Amino acid sequence: MRALNPMPVAEPPAEPTVRKWTRQEYYRMADLGFFQDQRVELISGEILEMAPQKDVHAAAVGLVRRAVAAVFEPQFWVREQMPLSVLNASEPEPDVSVVAGGPRDIIGKGHPRSALLVVEVSDTTLAFDLGGKASLYAAAGMADYWVVDLQANQLHVHREPLPDATQPHGFRYAYVTVRRAGDRIIPLAAPQAPVSVSDLLP
Repeated sequence: MRALNPMPVAEPPAEPTVRKWTRQEYYRMADLGFFQDQRVELISGEILEMAPQKDVHAAAVGLVRRAVAAVFEPQFWVREQMPLSVLNASEPEPDVSVVAGGPRDIIGKGHPRSALLVVEVSDTTLAFDLGGKASLYAAAGMADYWVVDLQANQLHVHREPLPDATQPHGFRYAYVTVRRAGDRIIPLAAPQAPVSVSDLLP
């Protein structure tokens, strides 16, 4: 009598993995109300919930937008907490960004994929904004990235993106400097219009 073949042994389950979301799935969840009254961002396929805004954060965002608008408007669109579609599955919403064109130019085309200037106002998320967020913006080719540091009341300026495999998104900024109240910073896209760092700080 011929022996029966043994039943195949099931492979043990693989280690749990993070489920990545596409931009289309992210939009669909938003349409269905999944993020009602929440501040979220899509970063590398992961949906991150952002901390509620404190009054000092909201004030700083308003100050940054006003100072940046004085330099760039009306030639460019200065946006406050609106999405940028960067890389394949990331849609950050920087506190302030400056993009070419105007509001009507994006209709039917999706969110802008590049910006002349990106600014994050940071308190509890400082480590992320100086680390993973900086790597993300560098990978997306953002030439001028500023972080308003509410903890130390100063401005971190990031420029010159370059590849770096050790970073979360494979890129970093070669030039990083800190400016304080009393200093001035010249936007790369508006070299004729220096901005007082004091105007950006609450």
